[in-house]
Amino acid sequence: MPTIRLDIEYDGSGFRGWARQPAQRTVQGEIEAALAVALREEVALTVAGRTDTGVHAHGQVASFEASQGVPADLRRSLNALTADDVAVTAVSQAPAGFDARRDATSRSYRYRLLARPAPSPFERGRALWWPHRVDRPALDACAAALLGQHDFTAFTPTQTDHVHFHRKVLAASWTDGPGDVLAFQITADAFMRNMVRALVGTMLEVSSSRRSVAEFRALLRGAPRSAAGDTAPPHGLYLEAVGYE
Repeated sequence: MPTIRLDIEYDGSGFRGWARQPAQRTVQGEIEAALAVALREEVALTVAGRTDTGVHAHGQVASFEASQGVPADLRRSLNALTADDVAVTAVSQAPAGFDARRDATSRSYRYRLLARPAPSPFERGRALWWPHRVDRPALDACAAALLGQHDFTAFTPTQTDHVHFHRKVLAASWTDGPGDVLAFQITADAFMRNMVRALVGTMLEVSSSRRSVAEFRALLRGAPRSAAGDTAPPHGLYLEAVGYE
């Protein structure tokens, strides 16, 4: 059976996250329904990284096994069958046994922050409006502290299915975007639920002088979730890319 890879983009505003749920509109449910029509068979997607309600994606990857060859125009068919807030950007045959989740070696996320006194109607639902003080050197110091392997227990919900809490961060930085947008970019071997959003929420507390960079560093040694800051809202978060060997 051929293994098929889908590259996907979506605006997460109108979805209850990636994972299929009864009576809920999800990205997985939308694409699997379109695949059932296009292929005339039901398939189950494996995804590189599940996203929560409201989280967007520029570079999501999913895979499935088809019982037969897929049509050459599958991408066009899927985009005709799905709504405008989700798009399949590429369809390709992957090596036999390819698994979008298991074979991923890294994932990259971006969190967008609109740092100015007034909100923007164009960034509503796309970036977190932050009319407060921004201490850029403090944000940069926090990002630098993330590099390497750490215990991220403080940055995922206490009630969790995770068993191991160590993750290796390969890159992390704050960058200036167009206008008054700041973006936090991070690449790691794997992520835990809410990890990026909890990191951003805690770093913003450092930026606002509610805690120090030293206190932030101490959280990376396995502190409890209650010791870290609030979880930033989902609408500023984007899954940017998934890396494979």
